[in-house]
Amino acid sequence: MPGSRGTVAASELTQALKHYFGFSSFRANQETIIRATLEGKDVFAALPTGGGKSLCYQLPALMRAGLTIVVSPLIALMKDQVDAARENGIPAAVLNSSLSADEARSAWRELAAGRIRLLYVSPERLSIPDFRGSLRRFGLAGIAVDEAHCISEWGHEFRPDYRALGLLRSEFPAVPIAAFTATATRQVQEDVVRLLGLRNPFVVRASFDRPEIFYRVAAKQGTGESQVREFIRKHEGEPGIVYRGTRKAVEKTALYLSGHGVRAVAYHAGLDDEDRRLRQEAFVKDEATVVVATIAFGMGIDKSNVRWVVHGDLPRSVEGYYQETGRAARDGEEADTVLFYGRADIASIRWQIGQIEAPEERARAETRLREILRYVGGQVCRRIQLLAHFGENYPGNCGRCDVCTGQSARADMTTAAMKVLSAAARTGERFGAHHLADILIGNATDRIMERGHHSLPTFGVGRDRDKGWWLSLIQELEAGDFLLRGEGRLAGFHLSDRGRLLLRGKESFFASAGTVREPAVETPLMPAPPAASPEELFLCLKQVRRRIAESRDVPPYIVFSDKTLRAMAKDQPTDPAGLLRCPGVGDRKLAVYGGDFLKAIRTFCDTGECGQ
Repeated sequence: MPGSRGTVAASELTQALKHYFGFSSFRANQETIIRATLEGKDVFAALPTGGGKSLCYQLPALMRAGLTIVVSPLIALMKDQVDAARENGIPAAVLNSSLSADEARSAWRELAAGRIRLLYVSPERLSIPDFRGSLRRFGLAGIAVDEAHCISEWGHEFRPDYRALGLLRSEFPAVPIAAFTATATRQVQEDVVRLLGLRNPFVVRASFDRPEIFYRVAAKQGTGESQVREFIRKHEGEPGIVYRGTRKAVEKTALYLSGHGVRAVAYHAGLDDEDRRLRQEAFVKDEATVVVATIAFGMGIDKSNVRWVVHGDLPRSVEGYYQETGRAARDGEEADTVLFYGRADIASIRWQIGQIEAPEERARAETRLREILRYVGGQVCRRIQLLAHFGENYPGNCGRCDVCTGQSARADMTTAAMKVLSAAARTGERFGAHHLADILIGNATDRIMERGHHSLPTFGVGRDRDKGWWLSLIQELEAGDFLLRGEGRLAGFHLSDRGRLLLRGKESFFASAGTVREPAVETPLMPAPPAASPEELFLCLKQVRRRIAESRDVPPYIVFSDKTLRAMAKDQPTDPAGLLRCPGVGDRKLAVYGGDFLKAIRTFCDTGECGQ
């Protein structure tokens, strides 16, 4: 059977792992996925970002005869992955529209000669019948579909071109297919299995917990730019991503940060292809520290040392938020995140939902909004809600979020919440936030006077607070499922069952003190390492890495990850055997880079200077 090698000795797998990838042991689930693949089974694997998905199809490609194709959604992602594979000594190639005629001919020659084991292609390329015919001539042994959630309309990054992949099963019935994703609900999983025609697949759903990531949520002040700058200041010099909801906000924030001395570039779909490529390359190669982007940025990047992610606006879904924060800490080192949101974000997303004509699509967007509102308004460990979205039960007390560390101040707002719910109930449960807030502060608008709402018992009971305060509280009540929003003519708020219990005094309500008061937001700095020699050596090794990366025209993290450099800085090996013991140093990289790094370590240990 094509792609099948049967049982493989554990020693053979670990030898190949160390030789090509520099690791002495597999991460969770990797070995079982690789064994299933080598046995010729179809696979569905949902592994978190940083879980080592690429190794799960690269290693089998090296250990079986024939060609393995990898379907990847973005050109930039393919280039990074091929560069990384080649640096590890893996014969890999790419075929896409970015290649020159000479580059394409060279790739075809290598394929025809049987010298390529791993070929990266786009779904558009696979939709061409002649190309699929060529794959048969090259002896196709395996198919790996990366970012497999893109095939499902229930996925947050659905791509119609992925639907053409359904042809693979019928045209290559004997070739095993492995589907990989870093984010998939059970519904998306069922879609992927069905649409790709996976036969009795070996299924792995790893924990989606990313313990290295710190999650926090905070109220946004105005446009949030000053808060973003303050957060970045506490992570000075560390690469990170700022997500904004619109192109205009992206440009404005990038300009603001640049004006305050931050090496920031803007990235969005409104830029031409070449401009986007250059800006992404600047970030990947550490020439720019910060990229400010819409969600158009991210899937095409494999940068392992992103140390923080900021959401300057409310994300459109929990799944998208998880994927975007997950672009930090791919190397397993600690990373920080913060989500700033305000009333205007919700209004903007609701307006966009209102423009959706298809009822089913609009309903899905409403569901996603309710889910993200529950997340930001939650009063429990952030991981409980985040992981529940993927069907995972988490016990809480993670110690790595603002709620569990006591940074998310909560205040008892039960009495104030009852006033809001009373105003909603007394007006027939069909008015929106601004109308309810006007009643509470005693603002006799024409609309209120026409409906006689100025004579309600709740009129003016909230004069001690301004309208913005009440609007924030209403937002929290919606996020907490105490108030539900209707549709069409009845688009105002109505009370949920939980809201009715609260109104009757049978439920309490604790809101985010930051959200309802909107004070200056504190975003505490992650504990910084002491200014000791390992940290100084780490900075020195980063300089060595950057010099090598520039000479080879690859991103620095492809040479070695931050995690590998930190291991070198801690252990300070001075001979090849010691360097080889560092995770991420394999035989190929030892031969190519070892001399430069050993020289730098020896010089540092002898003189305390970075002798480049």
